Amino acid sequence: MQPTIIIAGTGTAVPSHVVRQADVRAIVEPLFAESVSGLDRLLEVFDHTHIHTRHFVCPPEWYGRDHSWSEATDVYRDAAIRLSVQAATQALERASCDAEEVAGVVAVSSTGIMTPSLDSHVARALGLRPTVKRLPIFGLGCAGGVAGVARAAELSRALHGKPVLMVAVEICTATFQRRDISKSNVIATSLFADGAGAVVVRADTNGPVVCESFSALFPDTEDMMGWDVTDDGLRVRFARSIPAFIEEHLPIVLQQACAAWDIEPSQVQTYITHPGGQKVLDAFADAVGCQRASLAHSYNVLRDFGNMSAASVLFVLHAILTDQAHHEGYGLMSALGPGFSAEQLLLRFPGTST
Repeated sequence: MQPTIIIAGTGTAVPSHVVRQADVRAIVEPLFAESVSGLDRLLEVFDHTHIHTRHFVCPPEWYGRDHSWSEATDVYRDAAIRLSVQAATQALERASCDAEEVAGVVAVSSTGIMTPSLDSHVARALGLRPTVKRLPIFGLGCAGGVAGVARAAELSRALHGKPVLMVAVEICTATFQRRDISKSNVIATSLFADGAGAVVVRADTNGPVVCESFSALFPDTEDMMGWDVTDDGLRVRFARSIPAFIEEHLPIVLQQACAAWDIEPSQVQTYITHPGGQKVLDAFADAVGCQRASLAHSYNVLRDFGNMSAASVLFVLHAILTDQAHHEGYGLMSALGPGFSAEQLLLRFPGTST
């Protein structure tokens, strides 16, 4: 009989530089003033109230200067390791789990590259056993947080319920391209930020049960979201049609997922949704037919931290599990990412009958 895998602890970490939208706009506007048509209209995104603050690994003025891909990679590597260890330490403490107990580590990130991979640095910094199973995951973008928890639970199940640590970290600001005059880049500067989240899963503890996952890869959508690899580094690519695509296609995916899980959509009472942006959250609410208030934690994470790609949904999970409210029934972790793809994970809160 396979063990029941539980979310035992969560943790989050952000860098120290807190910036307001006006701070970023003051850097961006002179950079693009002579090269981007319709800039005044594009910069109106900084006036929207759905994001108040974000956290950056470097002070705002750093982003106004030229940096090589090598320099940006150094910034990514140092910050990714530091924030991952901070979030992981918190998650282990909340799970009452010693580092020596951890049997596996999953590391998710898409905003930079390093070899040896991130998981090996985290394992060494935390003092995990040298025999720990390691799984680095790259390229899932915003969907990586949900997929990472799913893969960690599967690994824990394969390891007879032993603890598995999962971290997701994104240093989105290290990918900023000051010479990229695309509208996608301008919009990205108003949205993305840096942060790390961590989750410990294991058997024989209290907390939400990780039930099953569901993945969907949409055909002919490769150009909707991702990176273009250039001489200067990673250049962001995403389509304006994403909210409309979500509203059209997500209901079908959720119906398919619930059918695969043998539950009714109405049994989902808690939504742990990636806060990709206000339009994305609004489209998700419309797609599943829930009130905006049901996504309050997602909207709050977006307001206080911006979009931290894969890490964001773990901030939402952390907020839900630490808000002292009573949660029952099923919970749905949901995020979308490059591919274009959708990742769903079903949780069951304590006291819920199967």
